[in-house]
Amino acid sequence: MTKMIDAPGELLATSVPPIGRAEAEELARTYFGLQAIANPLKGERDSNFLLEAVDGRRFVLKLANPAEDRAVIDFQTRALQHIARVDPTLPVPHVVPACDGTDMVAIDGPAGSRLLRVLTFVEGSPLHSVPHSSGQRRQIGTLVARLDRALENFSHPAADFTLLWDIKRAASVRDLFDHLPSDRDHNLPRFFLDSFEEHVLPVLNQLRTQVIHNDMNPHNLLVRSDSKDEIAGIIDFGDMVRSPLAQEVAVAAAYQLHGAGHPLAGAADVIAGYHAHLPLLDREIDLLFDFIATRLVLIVTIGGWRAARYPENSAYILRNNAAAWTGLAKLAALKRDEARAYLHAACEGSIPR
Repeated sequence: MTKMIDAPGELLATSVPPIGRAEAEELARTYFGLQAIANPLKGERDSNFLLEAVDGRRFVLKLANPAEDRAVIDFQTRALQHIARVDPTLPVPHVVPACDGTDMVAIDGPAGSRLLRVLTFVEGSPLHSVPHSSGQRRQIGTLVARLDRALENFSHPAADFTLLWDIKRAASVRDLFDHLPSDRDHNLPRFFLDSFEEHVLPVLNQLRTQVIHNDMNPHNLLVRSDSKDEIAGIIDFGDMVRSPLAQEVAVAAAYQLHGAGHPLAGAADVIAGYHAHLPLLDREIDLLFDFIATRLVLIVTIGGWRAARYPENSAYILRNNAAAWTGLAKLAALKRDEARAYLHAACEGSIPR
């Protein structure tokens, strides 16, 4: 039976127990037969290591947070295996079986049982580290649409687990507003969360839903080293959940609000690229502005709360917060009807470039 997290923030409130390189190397050797050097990677909930094997291959070792439910890890694993079957050339991690043929191994420790997995390493430069362009953003939309097509018929008993980063549950972050920085305008996230509850919540059950990646931030998208406009990979399926399809493209678009011109120009590139390959319905386009703004609300609110809780990891936790606050300020300058019309025009290919 799937155990669901009792409160939306319980998982994010559980610290990541430390694990050293030597222990990671021993786990890789013992359970996956990999002779490799382990180097730590940053993560929100798990202990992650880059494994560089003696034969030159590279992998990612993931030791799950002790609060993470086994069924949720299985959900993520089965999704990656489904993608590999449906669209084998999609640039996502592949599941590496353990020596005994299983997909994950339970490791007992002082903090309790933790699930160990190894995934293939996806090559590429993180999107946040390279220059941006309109073509690159459209490529993001195209690849996200392709992933969603691959996941269209995937289902799992744990797909509806409770996750604080799930926009449809955004109302639950209102209690975290007290953790917002004192030097920021708290009216911005309050305004957009109120708008989400007014315009989106009443019609959520009318939207198409499916399993989505739900975290297309610039650290989870990779570009080719020889072509910065070409998206080379999608990583980190830890926030995957079954939610509205419109939420998926809105999350990706929310991280692309930089640049001059119209506040939604960057987001429109992503949405147009997505719509060209997986057409959005009119009622979904109507709500994209609300979804985008609410994702920014989650970034600043959850980030502020977690940074206060784990100051030693605050640089990683707050890596997207400054841009999110800037994005909220930009979006606040738009009327909702104006934003909706602009995004409809983007999907019709009728906004000036």
